[in-house]
Amino acid sequence: MTESVWMWVGFNVFVLGMLALDLGVFHRKAHVVSLKESLTWTVVWIAFSLVFNVGIWYYAGPQKALEFLTGYLIEKSLSVDNVFVFALLFSYFAVPPLYQHKVLFWGILGALIMRAFMIILGAALITKFAWIIYIFGGFLIFTGIKMILKREDEIHPERNPVVKWFKRLMPVTPDYRGGNFFVRENGIRMATPLFVVLLLVEVSDIIFAVDSIPAIFAVTNDTFIVYTSNVFAILGLRSLYFALAGVMDKFHYLKIGLGIVLTFVGAKMILSHTIWKIDTLVSLVVIALVLASSMVISFIRPKKSY
Repeated sequence: MTESVWMWVGFNVFVLGMLALDLGVFHRKAHVVSLKESLTWTVVWIAFSLVFNVGIWYYAGPQKALEFLTGYLIEKSLSVDNVFVFALLFSYFAVPPLYQHKVLFWGILGALIMRAFMIILGAALITKFAWIIYIFGGFLIFTGIKMILKREDEIHPERNPVVKWFKRLMPVTPDYRGGNFFVRENGIRMATPLFVVLLLVEVSDIIFAVDSIPAIFAVTNDTFIVYTSNVFAILGLRSLYFALAGVMDKFHYLKIGLGIVLTFVGAKMILSHTIWKIDTLVSLVVIALVLASSMVISFIRPKKSY
């Protein structure tokens, strides 16, 4: 599939068209995203992903379609961590609900560009240095185990080195200036706290991409599959946030489930290049069962409040 230039062009035209439609039509005026709207868009993006998956099955066969679906499920599940971070940042910086969609729109647009670069780089490294697959696999296992064992820590955005660096580079207004990222006051160009939040959203996505992109390379080396599964998962991330932000604390075992998924995927990546190749369908079933089980257990054993 990587040889078809038209598939790459067509897919990216579709993505740009949907983003233009989103910003230029549906969210032309800033408004608070309702639960109904977020659920509708979540269903729309999942439907688009499944239709695209059917297209891959038709043009490239069931194996490629299975690789896309597995990669999409991995990326979608790992993106839940992004939702936690979005909720934390919006709460800490008291971002008005009216402007949260704008931050996520531009944040996800930046994420698409950065991930495209990281996927191309990752594919080039795997092609040129086959042994790097073991580093990716080991890193995923380490990250997964760390995620399983690590307790919840308080996060202090104001201590983030990127925020400290940026505030030395450019003055920041003490409060919000509507939906503006930058303003000019007293002849001085200043950033607003809204841009600081956007900056942290971008940085957090780079950190999460370091986990998720190698995880999809464990499923397939086809850069088109890796890229499209990433893009579809990211495009649905905004609506997923607005749909789940209020109930994320109820899925307290999901982080352990994600840790198990990362550990499994890392082991699969290493085993597939040594003694035993795990079938993609088996991977899909294992990942789906682990995620579903962690969510069910979260409901059966609710988090204790003290």
